Amino acid sequence: MRDYKQFYINGQWVDPVTPKECDVINPATEEVCGKISLGSEADVNKAVEAAKVAFETYGRTSREERIELLESCIETYKKHYMDIASAIREEMGAPQSLATTAQAYTGQGHLEEALRVLRTFEFEEELGNHRIFKEPIGVCGLITPWNWPVNQIACKVAPALAVGCTMVLKPSEVAPLSAYIFARVMDEAGVPAGVFNLVNGDGPTVGTALSQHPDVSMMSFTGSTRAGSLVAQNAAPTVKRVTQELGGKSPNIVLDDADLEAAVTRGVMHMYQNTGQSCNAPSRMLVPAAKLAAAEAIAAKVTESVVVGDPEAETTTMGPVVSEAQFKKIQGLIEKGIAEGAKVVTGGPGRPDGLSKGYFIRPTVFSEANNEMTIAREEIFGPVLTMIPYETEEEAIRIANDTPYGLAGYVQSGDIDHARQVASKIRAGNVSINGSAAGFDVPFGGYKQSGNGREWGSHGFTDFLEIKAVQGFVG
Repeated sequence: MRDYKQFYINGQWVDPVTPKECDVINPATEEVCGKISLGSEADVNKAVEAAKVAFETYGRTSREERIELLESCIETYKKHYMDIASAIREEMGAPQSLATTAQAYTGQGHLEEALRVLRTFEFEEELGNHRIFKEPIGVCGLITPWNWPVNQIACKVAPALAVGCTMVLKPSEVAPLSAYIFARVMDEAGVPAGVFNLVNGDGPTVGTALSQHPDVSMMSFTGSTRAGSLVAQNAAPTVKRVTQELGGKSPNIVLDDADLEAAVTRGVMHMYQNTGQSCNAPSRMLVPAAKLAAAEAIAAKVTESVVVGDPEAETTTMGPVVSEAQFKKIQGLIEKGIAEGAKVVTGGPGRPDGLSKGYFIRPTVFSEANNEMTIAREEIFGPVLTMIPYETEEEAIRIANDTPYGLAGYVQSGDIDHARQVASKIRAGNVSINGSAAGFDVPFGGYKQSGNGREWGSHGFTDFLEIKAVQGFVG
């Protein structure tokens, strides 16, 4: 069992001001796999003060110094790579293959991308006889979720380090183990004292203290739309910048000219990745009404190929959801779908056969749904796909955009020009055509209640920078 009860503040591992232990539960076994401490406002104050002092020097470091630091972070991360992957498997039940090849890899990928961008990023530009400077914003509060724990940490920490910001990280208390190891990476890599700080805790306590703190210049939050709204409200009195990557209910439009077998297979498997616990999951599949029965048959066949079980087993392709709370929420929404008249193609309530322990969900496909049903409106955050028939392409686009969210969209077509036309009409920050996957250089973020700001690549630098215009600089 992992004992991670200290915080990382000002370059040292320190005890919390007021000890308050919290168990970390392995969702596959329902047993305690680690212990952390939940922090308080006093811990946040210590961390912010350390970051504030550190910014006075780190904010003035050269590009070359920060390049050297990121290079060290990458090499140190590689040394701890497998431990990070194992921690992710333990804390959130990701199958070992997913934890190793995807979850842990994202941390390295974002660090490497930030380094690549930093080498050539333009921090200054001339405008007539004036000069425009892009300067680090200051102390940043970073709040990250449990579903892609290291991905969301690294896509914030890496650009913040690259541009010269200092920071206080509050990872999810549900999946904090990998964050603790990430802090070890920062320490061993030689990140200067106070530049990176970690305080564990819950949202109402540590998250609120960070968001309200007058010395925090910017909040970067990833999580639910409800929680993101609270962060913004808490930050408003001090007029700090707030960027949010929030929820989604992403449409996947299967056009009439798509290869149905390939399109449905791709959409179902994407939905089940990470046990459906991704904010950009293609959770609403829009299918031509005339092809709905055929699509259902394909979806059922694909679902039957999914192996749900022990994350440590090599054959497992889907693990549990992260917690008992999530398990109960998802079960309730499945029951709601049935009560509202959606057709269960496969799956349904309860655990998969043979599993009596752990927060395992039966991968479920609903069909004959409409966009007013709860399962089509609310983010389920589990392996539950809702198939919605449409009669015309215009109707499909209307349904796709009929959501308060706008994080991602998907278009499947046998004609690339046709796909491009439809993609241009989807109001979302990211649209994928025929399963195309983005790299770490592609901006990520949403429209509407899916948030504001963009992360990843060069666009991820922007929110950590202030713009200063010096008039008459050139002379």
